[in-house]
Amino acid sequence: MIAVDTQVLVYAHRRDSPWHSEARSRLAELAEGDAPWAIPWPCVTEFLAVVTHARIYRPPTPLAVALEQVEAWLESPSVSLLVEDGAPWPELRDLLAATGTTGPTVHGARTSVLCRSRGVTTLWSADRDHKRFPGLHVTNPLAAVHPTLR
Repeated sequence: MIAVDTQVLVYAHRRDSPWHSEARSRLAELAEGDAPWAIPWPCVTEFLAVVTHARIYRPPTPLAVALEQVEAWLESPSVSLLVEDGAPWPELRDLLAATGTTGPTVHGARTSVLCRSRGVTTLWSADRDHKRFPGLHVTNPLAAVHPTLR
């Protein structure tokens, strides 16, 4: 199963992103296809925080529009919303300790652990930090069109 990370969601949503067209197209392939795919819950909240943030985007996405976007993705019959139940804590703790992960990269470790614990085999991400966490194939679905994102 493929899971989609925050940056790919942001690029698919924000028309002012240079990667918008490709990200939107790749996400549409998942949403309109029959194969199961997923969005991790932490990526939903991070997506909302990023696209509605006035210091990141001018103008930011209005909250109502951002919420509608999430609803549209979740209407795909093949999507799952990956939620935490507390069980991944020992794995996250051990991963953080083993990799020395701190600061903002903790979110990436959390997402990776959540994905692995829910049977995700591939994470679509434009964030290179995810590659430092073992046990999950990380690929950038935009790299073929935008090699600078590898």
